Amino acid sequence: MGMVSSLLPHLINGLALGLLFALIALGFTLIVSVMEVINLAHGSLFALGAYIAMVIISPDLVMLGAAGELYGDLPLAVRYVIALVLAPLVIAVIGFGLEILLRRTYGKKKEYGLLLTFGAALVFEEAIRLVWGPAERVLPVPPGITGGFIFNGMIYSNYRIYAMVFGAAAIGVVWLFLNRTPYGAIIKAGAHDDEMVRALGINLPRLRMLVFGFGAALAAVAGIILTPIWGLRPHVGVDATIPAFLIIVLGGIGSFWGAVFAGLLVGLVVGITGAYASDWSILSMYILLIVVLTFRSRGLLGKKTALEL
Repeated sequence: MGMVSSLLPHLINGLALGLLFALIALGFTLIVSVMEVINLAHGSLFALGAYIAMVIISPDLVMLGAAGELYGDLPLAVRYVIALVLAPLVIAVIGFGLEILLRRTYGKKKEYGLLLTFGAALVFEEAIRLVWGPAERVLPVPPGITGGFIFNGMIYSNYRIYAMVFGAAAIGVVWLFLNRTPYGAIIKAGAHDDEMVRALGINLPRLRMLVFGFGAALAAVAGIILTPIWGLRPHVGVDATIPAFLIIVLGGIGSFWGAVFAGLLVGLVVGITGAYASDWSILSMYILLIVVLTFRSRGLLGKKTALEL
């Protein structure tokens, strides 16, 4: 019982990390499934979303004048909620622009799309450095979800539990959107057969743009929630891109639940390994990938059809 109690905080940390990893990976896998493009700028959009949220939560009141003073009087919790809504919308619009640039690469070798998104990632990262500097920043969070509490002799982080609950809720909302709305049905159809979607009279370029923006917005949401745990710095997007790519391969490219299960598995492995052998925490997820792909090359739930729910 004592061993279970001592392990519980690390399990909670791993679950929180895994659910947020899964949220990043879901945006990634939607773009891969519908557009067959590996968006190497996904992590940079993750980071940019967190920086924009930081500005919304802690604006420059001097530059905003009287409006800034009025906005600054709002409780931190209200500004946090506003940031959680507005920042992903801004990143979605940036995603729309990036998808428009990508259109020139459709029908060509996949390397063109990879190079374009890689270049975009470098541009976003350098833009972050120019605007906010290279130093690590802090994303303010409401006091109600900071600190910790003691249970059964162990200290638990309020924010980790909040991140875990939020991540699970966000994944649930994405699942409901894909499975219970006509727009979700169109996205899944586009992932399965884009020619069929075009034959049905659906505007395929608009669908691709919306999916790219939706995936980018999911990355921004994950960035806002995860950076208080990871820290906010210009290259934090790289820390997000690698696990996201690993998770969609581990779970099976195009599989919704594969991304979720793989994200949870990676989060738990990294969290528990980090608690007992911190030097192995990052390496552990690569070992996990090698082990799984050795026995199942398509990943945990990989199938021939995309977005197999």
